[in-house]
Amino acid sequence: MKSSQLRSDTPMKSPSKGWLLVLGIILIATNMRAPLTSVGPLIGTIRDDLGISNTLAGLITTLPLLAFALLSPLVPRMARRFGTPMVLFGSLFLLIVGMAVRSSAGIVTLLIGTVILGLGIAICNVLMPSLIKANYPLKIGVMIGIYSVSMNFSGAIASGISEPMANQVGLGWKGAMGIWIVLALVTLIVWIPQIRRKQQEQTSTSATNQNRTNLWKSPLAWYISIFMGLQSMLFYVVISWLPDILKSQGMSSDTAGWTVSIMQMALLPVTFIVPILAGRMKNQNILVVLAAVFYFIGIGGLLSGNDTFTLVWAILIGIGSGCAFSLAMMLFGLRTSNAHDAAELSGMAQSMGYLLAAIGPTLFGFLHDATNGWKIPLIVMFVTAVLLLIFGVASGRNRLIGQSTAKEST
Repeated sequence: MKSSQLRSDTPMKSPSKGWLLVLGIILIATNMRAPLTSVGPLIGTIRDDLGISNTLAGLITTLPLLAFALLSPLVPRMARRFGTPMVLFGSLFLLIVGMAVRSSAGIVTLLIGTVILGLGIAICNVLMPSLIKANYPLKIGVMIGIYSVSMNFSGAIASGISEPMANQVGLGWKGAMGIWIVLALVTLIVWIPQIRRKQQEQTSTSATNQNRTNLWKSPLAWYISIFMGLQSMLFYVVISWLPDILKSQGMSSDTAGWTVSIMQMALLPVTFIVPILAGRMKNQNILVVLAAVFYFIGIGGLLSGNDTFTLVWAILIGIGSGCAFSLAMMLFGLRTSNAHDAAELSGMAQSMGYLLAAIGPTLFGFLHDATNGWKIPLIVMFVTAVLLLIFGVASGRNRLIGQSTAKEST
């Protein structure tokens, strides 16, 4: 390994700068789910207020995923040109603008603002795993765990407080979604010192670029991309439509919102523990199987219609989601040899993955409209979990992208 590459994968020596970077990572992570998960409990209110169909309402969640898919392949190139810290700073600015536009008026600004904030989150999605790999090469599991917990904790809080903030506090659905601008502004300010690291990062990554790998020709990269897409599809479908599914079974709006919030709280310990376990394993297939089993039981419970254990089904789905998500984040680092390839794999996987995931919320809304029920959508969700197991096992075997195609395929 070249000395320049070693420097790019070496943690910062200054303790104060190190902790400031950790704080920045945590704050960025808290901005990556809350603007999206706050929509689910409000989607019925938004639909009724604007007079739109379930299919169009599903677009509110689908549009950010399409933004993820379109921008993700370009993000590593942007980071090489301008530096990761500067590009992340720009992503926070996009996030603030997007949330402001989304909450300003009616359906048109709602959709436009949703796309803008989706572009901002897309940049964070791609760069955060590689940023962690570059700065904390010996603590990837712990840092991915902290990153994942921060992201999902804020997402859980957003799901739980959105409906009360809109209706009980009186902010309306626009205000309930717009309050997250404050968090993004704080993060923007805290992140400013990291911009100074641009020149150092560009120098250290130039040598790494000489050994670039063509990920699009790697079967393993495709397995990871599809695994990423399937777990994302399941998560965003649940976030978007589980409140409506629960309300159709007789649950109140408040209770449905908090059930989704508890589901996300249940995945928090998992998203911290799984990356640490995955980092200590050569083969991660046991974790893939566990994630699939939790999904099978949770989705099967919802299909059974037994509302006595609804909270249990939601918690099991949350655990499966947390396991699959954190494992996908770890695979970007575990299956690559340097931070540059990790960013490239992250860009590819999140582009192809979120393109696949974007189908989910709109498809489920369409299937619900077409069948006037949730049985068929839930069956499709169960089949998706089966595919998650298949591609997860293909991704979990111990090998690196860049090895021979024959070795990757075995």
